[in-house]
Amino acid sequence: MSETQQNDSQNNNGQTIIINQNSNSNGVGTAGFVLSILTLIIGCIPILGWFVWFLGLLLSFIGIFKKPRTLAMIGLFISLIGIILLLFVFANLALFGASSAALDGL
Repeated sequence: MSETQQNDSQNNNGQTIIINQNSNSNGVGTAGFVLSILTLIIGCIPILGWFVWFLGLLLSFIGIFKKPRTLAMIGLFISLIGIILLLFVFANLALFGASSAALDGL
């Protein structure tokens, strides 16, 4: 047996190493989804809630262009619902303020 064959037989101990290079995850989309859910919880905090909402919307939008895009689409949908709710709440607060100011003038 030659020296190289002997070294190869000593190094081969019967173990097979499998390296999986296929990544089936979308980290950006998942982060956008998590931030969108977090926005629903802390959305009432003015600056922090808006910042987290914007990050969730942005990361969900970026995550749509990578596969799998399920969580990114759900995160984008939740972010859009969040902004609609935010605008609805502020519109009602503005109407309430305007009507109370009108009643104070009477």
